[in-house]
Amino acid sequence: MIKIGIFGCGNLGRGVACAVAKNQDMELVGVFTRRDPATVQVGIPDAPVYHESALADMRGKIDVLILCGGSATDLPEQTPKYAAMFNCVDSFDTHARIPEHFARVDEAAKAAGTTCLISSGWDPGMFSLNRLYANCILPDGQDYTFWGKGVSQGHSDAVRRIEGVRDCRQYTIPVEKAMEAVREGKQPQLTTREKHTRECFVVAEEGADLRRIESEIVNMPNYFSDYDTTVHFITQEEMQRDHSGLPHGGSVIRTGVTGLQDAHNHVVEYKLTLDSNPEFTGSVITAFARAVARLSREGQTGCKTVFDVAPAYLSPLSGEEIRAHLL
Repeated sequence: MIKIGIFGCGNLGRGVACAVAKNQDMELVGVFTRRDPATVQVGIPDAPVYHESALADMRGKIDVLILCGGSATDLPEQTPKYAAMFNCVDSFDTHARIPEHFARVDEAAKAAGTTCLISSGWDPGMFSLNRLYANCILPDGQDYTFWGKGVSQGHSDAVRRIEGVRDCRQYTIPVEKAMEAVREGKQPQLTTREKHTRECFVVAEEGADLRRIESEIVNMPNYFSDYDTTVHFITQEEMQRDHSGLPHGGSVIRTGVTGLQDAHNHVVEYKLTLDSNPEFTGSVITAFARAVARLSREGQTGCKTVFDVAPAYLSPLSGEEIRAHLL
C-alpha cells in the first residue's frame, strides 16, 4: 500500500481524497491543514484530519505528500519546504515560473534524498505530455493550446489573494474563430490575447475599493495582463446560485505536414471536457503520486516532471496486465 498524505483541503484537496479512495493500492494517512481540523470537511468518511504542525512527526509514515495549495503564494514556499521531509507531488501551474520552481524543489529534494514531482494535473500535466508526443511525431508543425470554457482554480485563487476580495470565479474562454482556423490546418500566428478571453466574477468585501481591485486583476502579470479581461462584481448569493460548479476543459492541437514533395497535412488533438476541474486534477496528481512512490523505491532523487515518468509507472496494473489489455 502506498501511504498518502494530503496538505490542503480546499477543492483540490478534496478531489485528491476522492481519488485516493478509488485506488485500492493507496491508503490515506491523513489530511493536513492550516485551519482548525475540527472545521474541515474532507468528504470522505472517517478521513483523519490534522493541523499542519503534525507533519513534523510524520516522517517515515507517509510515502508521498500531495501538496494542494495555490500556485500564487503557497506552493513556491511549501513544496521546497516539504521536499526536505517527504516525497512530494504538487500541481504548480504558473507556466512562466516553472523553471525556477523546479530548481528550488530539485535542490531541496537532492539534499534530503527525496523524490518530488511538480506541475502535475491536466495543464501543466496531461496537456504537456500530449504537446511533447505531437511535437516528436510532427516536427514540422505548430502547437496550439486552448483552455475552457471553464473555471481556472489557479486564477480564481490569485484573485482571492487580492485585498478586499472575498470570493472569485474566473472563467477562461477560447476564441472560437481562432480554434476554427487551427482545426482547419491554417496554422495562424496567434497572440495570447487572440486565443482567449478571461472573465472574473468577484464578491468584494463591504466597503472595498472596486476600482483598485479591478485594476489589480486586469494588470496582474502571468495571469491577466496579456488577456482581454472582464470583471463583474456580484453578491455572495449570486455566486452561490450561478457559479457553484467547477467545470473546465480544453484542447491541445498540433498541426503539421509530412512528406518532402507531396506534403500532407495532419491535425492531432487531445481534448478534455470536465464536469469537475478539481476532481479530475486530483485524479491526475494521485496517479503521479504512485509514480513518485515507485521512483523513490528505485532510489531516484531530486525533482521530476511528467516528462520523466514512464507511463507504466502511473498504473496499478502489472506490466503483463498492461501489455495484455491496453497495448
